[in-house]
Amino acid sequence: MSKGAAHCGVSQSAASQHVQDVEKRLGVVLFDRTKRPLELTLAGRLYADFCRDALRREDEFRLQLESVKRDVAGTVRVASIYSIGLSEMSRLRAEFSGRYPLAQLEVEYMHPERIYDAVRDGTADLGLVSYPQSSREIEAILWRREEMQLAVWPSHPLASRSEVSPADLDGIAFIAFDEDLSIRRELDRFLRAQGVAVNVVMHFDNIQTIKEAVAVGSGVSILPARTMQAEIGQGRLLAIRLNAPQLSRPVGIIRRRRKRFHRAAEAFMGLLGLEA
Repeated sequence: MSKGAAHCGVSQSAASQHVQDVEKRLGVVLFDRTKRPLELTLAGRLYADFCRDALRREDEFRLQLESVKRDVAGTVRVASIYSIGLSEMSRLRAEFSGRYPLAQLEVEYMHPERIYDAVRDGTADLGLVSYPQSSREIEAILWRREEMQLAVWPSHPLASRSEVSPADLDGIAFIAFDEDLSIRRELDRFLRAQGVAVNVVMHFDNIQTIKEAVAVGSGVSILPARTMQAEIGQGRLLAIRLNAPQLSRPVGIIRRRRKRFHRAAEAFMGLLGLEA
């Protein structure tokens, strides 16, 4: 109930009162309040299906209405992982605005799991994630692959090398990603395949914090090379190629299956070089 209230921008008490008002008006109980977490009753499931259908029909109406308009207009809501970067999204926003002056691009940065939730519940039209995963509700489309390289601070013993082998990392102080992230699982799999055991001294849930930890000398890490360009330009980090089978991070778009896009969302997909 609290999550629903936060999503709608109202207090939990206001959301609870609204549910009670609906129950009174319909003459049914929508939630089984004896269970934790709350579960929908049969009547609640029927009402939820009705609401989804109403929202779907509203989406279809808006799409049909927009189809009679000549210009691409409207707002594209994108939920993105932090590592796509403000600079890159600013560039995309500027290019999108230049091509389609009547359309708007709204970007919100989130944890990967929240992005899937936002696309699933319709809060976001599109999600930008790494290691995109399809499901019964979500369709994933590969956008690009980003080469992964070793990140070190400029005075690190390996900093003078133009290339390192995975064996050079055995026992090294390493800044890792949190264990629940796909990129951590992929890196762990890569290191195991190379017979390497690093010494994980810290772990974080985002690339920016990992870069800062590497820059102050806490350890090295393996990161997408394109995410380190700003720090490399500032002289705070160095990126060293790995002499191993190419390691890359897939980045893609996720969207809700069977969701029809308005023309602005289709235009943004086209800007990324993808078909809507």
